[in-house]
Amino acid sequence: MSKVISIHSFRGGTGKSNVTANIATLIARSGKRVGIVDTDIQSPGIHVLFGLEENKVSYTLNDYLWGRCPIEKAAYDVTPLLKMKQKAPAIRGNIYLIPSSIKTGEISRILREGYDARLLNDGFQHLSKRLKLDYLFIDTHPGINEETLLSIIISNILVVILRPDQQDYQGTAVAVDVARKLDVPSIMLVINKALPTFNFQALRQQIVSTYGTNVAGILPVCEEMFYLGSSDIFSLRYPDHPWTQEVSAIAKHILNHR
Repeated sequence: MSKVISIHSFRGGTGKSNVTANIATLIARSGKRVGIVDTDIQSPGIHVLFGLEENKVSYTLNDYLWGRCPIEKAAYDVTPLLKMKQKAPAIRGNIYLIPSSIKTGEISRILREGYDARLLNDGFQHLSKRLKLDYLFIDTHPGINEETLLSIIISNILVVILRPDQQDYQGTAVAVDVARKLDVPSIMLVINKALPTFNFQALRQQIVSTYGTNVAGILPVCEEMFYLGSSDIFSLRYPDHPWTQEVSAIAKHILNHR
């Protein structure tokens, strides 16, 4: 049975989708079958990191939610796209991406009409069985809403992304409290966009003390990330970079979780 990993942040702009894509890719590189569902339906974008072009997408998560197709029809094996341009060791597993629609009309309909969020969990279970996934990553919408709560409930691990920022600190406290009330088996925090001048050990101790939760990793701000501009998977483009080494440690935390 696949493990469900929800990647969440209380606010937008934390780099959640970028971190999700890199962790999932590194786990697939170890030989696992990995699925990623972009449930950030109001502002989708993780497909860009994998180079999945709009004209190659016939069905999206939106089509499944509105009964136009089974969810596996909206799943795209993006492994070949990564293998064509990677510099890192070969990806031995597979990555299947279920994107949300970037069409204005589709997003407007979601905002206007909504959808039955319970269909998401049914789709997750069906997808995991049909694709024989080892891990299913859910890239959630920032903040707390119905679909996020339902995703958190079925998660084996909740990874909360935060920046070293006072607003993020307060919002993360809410997310962690909600997860504990929902009895999520494991909660991990990942601090992203930390300035290299910070004392990372002191920052880690501060966060652990504040939330009583494991800090799986601290990812530094780096110029290469800005230059890349979401055009590729960072850990494949820069396999020996300190950022990649840290996100690899986070992936190992997840792989070693029991």
